[in-house]
Amino acid sequence: MIVVNRFRVPLERAEELREQLRAAYDTLAAQRGFEQGGVGRNLDDPELWVVHTQWRDVGSYRRALSTYEVKLTAVPVLSMAIDEPSAYEPVVPGGVLNDQQARSLG
Repeated sequence: MIVVNRFRVPLERAEELREQLRAAYDTLAAQRGFEQGGVGRNLDDPELWVVHTQWRDVGSYRRALSTYEVKLTAVPVLSMAIDEPSAYEPVVPGGVLNDQQARSLG
């Protein structure tokens, strides 16, 4: 499972956000089921940032979000993300994809 969280922050808050995103990422990376990820800043729009993580499965990600450390460090930062779908399934040759249907009512 791939999770992409994007953030839009004014340039004057860039260093503050950079530290917060790094701390959130480090906390997520320490959780069971975490595979890889990173923090990035858009090359064309420096107010746009991303935290991307990859997890063994959906359950690993959900369990990580429920840990005390993640609730304390990462969730407050992740709540500042742009409101958009953030969970993706990997697409690999020959792999079976989920049904093509919306998962939300809105």
